[in-house]
Amino acid sequence: MHTLLKILPLHTQIIISISIIILSGFLMSRVTKYFKLPTVTGYIVAGIIIGPDILHLIPRELVKNFSFISDVALSFIAFDVGRFLKREVIESSGIRIILLTIAEALAAGILVFLSSKFLFHLDFNFALLLGAIATATAPASTMMTIKEFRAKGDFINTLLQVVAFDDVVCLLVFSASIAWVQNTGSAIGFLKPILFNLLAMGIGLFIGLILHYLMTPSRSQDNRLLIAVALILLLTGFCQILGVSSLLSCMICGATYRNNRNSGNLFRQLNNFTPPIMTLFFIVSGMNLSLGTVFSLKVIGIGYVLIRILGKYLGSYFAGKALAFDLKTYKYLGLALVPQAGVALGLGFMGQRLLGGEIGNLFLNIILASSVLYELIGPALAKYAILNGADSIEE
Repeated sequence: MHTLLKILPLHTQIIISISIIILSGFLMSRVTKYFKLPTVTGYIVAGIIIGPDILHLIPRELVKNFSFISDVALSFIAFDVGRFLKREVIESSGIRIILLTIAEALAAGILVFLSSKFLFHLDFNFALLLGAIATATAPASTMMTIKEFRAKGDFINTLLQVVAFDDVVCLLVFSASIAWVQNTGSAIGFLKPILFNLLAMGIGLFIGLILHYLMTPSRSQDNRLLIAVALILLLTGFCQILGVSSLLSCMICGATYRNNRNSGNLFRQLNNFTPPIMTLFFIVSGMNLSLGTVFSLKVIGIGYVLIRILGKYLGSYFAGKALAFDLKTYKYLGLALVPQAGVALGLGFMGQRLLGGEIGNLFLNIILASSVLYELIGPALAKYAILNGADSIEE
């Protein structure tokens, strides 16, 4: 197939490749559904199978042309995360939830950073970015389990709030880490990424306000969606011009819109629009996974997985105990925060570009391989935590 694609014009290659990618994702999702595995895992596995290392349905040089998909996907993810930064939600959650979230996220990040730097002797920037990504949690598996068993109780309420704020902490930590890595050592080199990030955040706030004023009651649902998609992509483009991550600016944009308009309809519309983008993103992620590199990771890859889980658990346990949460919360919360996929994968691509070369590829492969493992073991751990922590369940 890849030989046939190569003789076709580039635009035809891309169109056929997109069709193959989406169809392979659909077929693999049937398999994962049968075995009750996360859909994300199926998409990544589909990407590995059709990618350059196995069936080679998509040429390796063509895979590189899909790199922009991670930027687009991450922008929509960050915009959606912004809806959790609603004033009333933060006020109702209380300072204890915020401190608990910061503690469990940073505990995982710091443990991964220290072990990467001093145990595995990796580059400082490499270890810093890896630690930043370790703070993220994929909420999908946890949310699905809660819905499946209609789990209720104080532990469930706490878990839902921590999951909501977790990726906010990750985006902030990763953005700060990028600014540090981009620092050239001079005063100007240190200030430049900070100033550009502040400028991008200001643009995100401005576009969020524009979005609010354009979403008039008289405007049709289709036009609302068109305007929102166009503005999010425009904001992403501005960030690319500035040479900074679109994470904070898109998150600020989403938060600005949500705090000025007391409705989540637009976010629901976007969530219905983005599945093809996310499907492409996860499958292309699998296509970028180098099996040869994965097999060579061994201790480093397994170490990252285990140390992050340990960090999440210890951070939740000791912070939960210190902040006077109930026994179920600090005993089981960390296990429910193990899954990691969407945000982590997007940040993995960003880290790859930033580090560059072989070390960048190694960085991405650690994130890709660990995401598959997390999505395999994470749901089981989350289910165990929810069934033991909930006050009531309904099967």
